[in-house]
Amino acid sequence: MLVGGVLVVIMALLGAEVYDNVVDDVGLANLDKPALSFAEGLRNPWLDSVVTGFTNIGGGIGMPILASILVAWLTYVGRTWRALIVVGGAAAFSVTATTIGKKLVGRTRPDHADAVPPYEDSPSFPSGHTLNTTVVIGLVVYLACVQFQRTVVRVSLITGGTLFIVAMGLSRVFLGHHWLTDVMAAWLLGLAWVGIVILAHRLFHVLRKREHAGPAPTFEHPVIRDEQPS
Repeated sequence: MLVGGVLVVIMALLGAEVYDNVVDDVGLANLDKPALSFAEGLRNPWLDSVVTGFTNIGGGIGMPILASILVAWLTYVGRTWRALIVVGGAAAFSVTATTIGKKLVGRTRPDHADAVPPYEDSPSFPSGHTLNTTVVIGLVVYLACVQFQRTVVRVSLITGGTLFIVAMGLSRVFLGHHWLTDVMAAWLLGLAWVGIVILAHRLFHVLRKREHAGPAPTFEHPVIRDEQPS
């Protein structure tokens, strides 16, 4: 838990650093326009359609549907409401944080001339698709790893979840719907929140296990009396 706590703090600090760079338009913010130009050079009608279809999975309609399917599966397999409580609560917080963050920063998205339709006009920072995908998929992978003990299954889940999260963020840059730093901040803040939820979940189970175990038994040494024969 100590290692997890340190990682959470590191992710949060890195996310704050990206935010500072965006606000001051320095440092990592200098990568935004070159990244967008690179993405424009990769586009073609077929690839644009594929990436648009994929990025819609992380949107306001696609992600709730995907999350519901995955949570229903975890609930059925685990015979517990744990997935609904953990993923649902964490996702609600991430959506709220995304809305507040966009209003506070008020960053403008890339120009429509540099983007692939359909266009989006809401504030750009942070990327809601990326943040919410990171939280939902990150916690689904965690809960699935708790459920399944085989190493090959866990490695497959972590690898697949990581690729999905990375691809979702890059799709936003590829389509010109977000700047690269919008996505970077969303990854970092999403992972920090996932880490906090996992730590809270593990701590809850540790405390509940101790509560059910009760106080440690005490052993009394028998008193040996030296009796004299009558």
